[in-house]
Amino acid sequence: MTRVKRGNVARNRRNKILTMARGYRGAASVLFRTANQRVMKALRYAYRHRREKKRDFRRLWIARVNAAARLEGITYSQLIGALHKANIDLNRKMLAQLAVLDQAAFAQVVSAAKSPT
Repeated sequence: MTRVKRGNVARNRRNKILTMARGYRGAASVLFRTANQRVMKALRYAYRHRREKKRDFRRLWIARVNAAARLEGITYSQLIGALHKANIDLNRKMLAQLAVLDQAAFAQVVSAAKSPT
């Protein structure tokens, strides 16, 4: 069998991992095997947390809308139901932005949702 020299390929693969591990503490940024383990774990965490971030933001928006809605005398679930019945298509992110930055506009949205048409 012929000899396979993998000098550039192997070095480039290792350097790619070590570059990704830059800034890690101790051997995790210097030794390839340790760095490889840390990088693989970090990539798994990053993948998982990209999905968790979406859940976390939705929970935050709901909490903000609920707090603002209760100041207007309506609960979150009643508000969302009234918005659907009134065909007001505002997502939770926009409702939360209104609740935080423009309480008067949020109050108008709530009154529009409450009023029977």
